[in-house]
Amino acid sequence: MQFTCAIYINKPINEVVTSFEDPGALKQTQKGFISLKHLSGNKGEAGAKSKLVYKKFDLIETIIHNKLPNEFYAKYEHKSMTNTMLCKFKATNDNETKLTAYIEYTEFKGFIINLIVKFFPGMFKKQVDKWLVNFKKYCEN
Repeated sequence: MQFTCAIYINKPINEVVTSFEDPGALKQTQKGFISLKHLSGNKGEAGAKSKLVYKKFDLIETIIHNKLPNEFYAKYEHKSMTNTMLCKFKATNDNETKLTAYIEYTEFKGFIINLIVKFFPGMFKKQVDKWLVNFKKYCEN
């Protein structure tokens, strides 16, 4: 399953990328986020692994490549699913940035998650859209 979400943020690209790189932003933009723990590799570089801890689940993030301020690409693994996310940043003018997230779910494990994917596939995109709106609010305030 693949989908794309995009949002325009009324801030210069350097400020948007600084917020994107700040783990503290996750607490403000993703409900239930608790912490990020670096596990291995050089922080912020390809191959680096981190554990993202949420109230109800954990994710392992593996950076595929980090070409910020233009793009960031990573894989996220959960016990029930695996996905990749490519975030691209583009300055539309001096005070506006377009953030586009390309999401691809590559694996679903288990009966329940496969039912959710089959009957409610739009909920995955809605969640990413919600995170982008929260991130926009965070950046602009």
